[in-house]
Amino acid sequence: MDPARSAALSVLRAVRVEGGYTNLVLPAVLAEAGLSGRDAAFVTELASGTIRRRATYDAIIEACLDRPLRKVESVVLDCLRLGAHQLLAMRVPSHAAISTTVDLARQRKGAGAGGFANAVLRRVAEHDLATWIDRVAPARPDDLHGRLAIAESHPRWVVDELATALGEAADELEALLAADNEPPRVTLVARPGLADPAELPGRRTSLSPFGVELGGGDPAAITAVAEGRAGVQDEGSQLVALALAGADVEGRDERWIDLCAGPGGKAALLAALAAGRGAGLVGTELHHHRAALVARSAGAGLLAAVQTDATRAPFADGSVDRVLLDAPCTGLGALRRRPEARWRRSPGDLGELVDLQRRLLAEALRVVRPGGVVLYATCSPVLSETSGIVAPVLEARPDVVLEDAAPALRSAGATVPDRAEGPLPGTVQLWPHRHGTDAMFLALLRRR
Repeated sequence: MDPARSAALSVLRAVRVEGGYTNLVLPAVLAEAGLSGRDAAFVTELASGTIRRRATYDAIIEACLDRPLRKVESVVLDCLRLGAHQLLAMRVPSHAAISTTVDLARQRKGAGAGGFANAVLRRVAEHDLATWIDRVAPARPDDLHGRLAIAESHPRWVVDELATALGEAADELEALLAADNEPPRVTLVARPGLADPAELPGRRTSLSPFGVELGGGDPAAITAVAEGRAGVQDEGSQLVALALAGADVEGRDERWIDLCAGPGGKAALLAALAAGRGAGLVGTELHHHRAALVARSAGAGLLAAVQTDATRAPFADGSVDRVLLDAPCTGLGALRRRPEARWRRSPGDLGELVDLQRRLLAEALRVVRPGGVVLYATCSPVLSETSGIVAPVLEARPDVVLEDAAPALRSAGATVPDRAEGPLPGTVQLWPHRHGTDAMFLALLRRR
């Protein structure tokens, strides 16, 4: 059995059955299979690309069936999806893509499954991807969002939400969805006071003064990363931490809190920034294992990683100088690096998340002192999670003001990207297709 394709199938199963995250499952599967170098790169593209393009491939596969897609056994369908990705999006000869997928289906489910996979994939191989999309997706003038949902492999409701979030720039919708399907570049952060960007291999990033774009290789093999002085962190996430650190505060500046700190990337950068000013950071997390991740990631600069419910944070009223609230959200701004998220979320999730975001922001504003600041961030551009959370607070609380985040970013040494204006004046909205980052939303709030 081809070990690379077998490993890719194992990744799909772990994501589908066990609720795993592709970027976390892949290293474990590769290590267990003993794959590295080109084989590891092949597995990564095959598994990640198949998960990203699931809606496209399911529509094509169903067009090649004599039965509804739901009647196909899950493991066989996973094999067919892997085969379709090789046929339609990778430089794998058709005969190799078909024969190896047939072997995989036969090995997992028997001779009948192998014959079935052979018949279906031969039909898939009759057309290229563009032709298939024209055959299975709605026509562009009749139903643009429906066509893009198939062509760019996003649930229809996600397409609708992203179009609304783009507002007057809705003509960029196709470019945004296409960017979600591009593998993200690996970006490193040199934690200030611990590492210098010059010691990290790669090209300096354009927005964060601590960012380096890695050209290739395993980040864990870099000395500064292995020692915890640097880490892997999207440039948009770096800007979130920098916006909080760069904001002016009146008076004391010693107590910093990261309310939803897991898994710890932003906390690590904040802890390093705080330590350089004689301040201290405390991170809180609801779950024990995530609190442990924060403690490991943030290192010695973190005063404590506290396992607690952040909607009832164990801090006195008005006792904190700076608060980061990177709120739990749909994650629709990070679909490049978390391709499975688009299939796990549903419109029904928004109501629960919005309620949680409101309660968390109220708690952040309770613990921050007058003159202090709260940075509210989401890895989602969905309006109900961004302006829909911040605007009601401004209307209800005259003691809270929304400040322009751009000067705070500049004060921290960051570059404010072009065309990053958020849905509320002074907020920042990053976009994968414009800025090459996750779609982070930033709002800087100050208590009078």
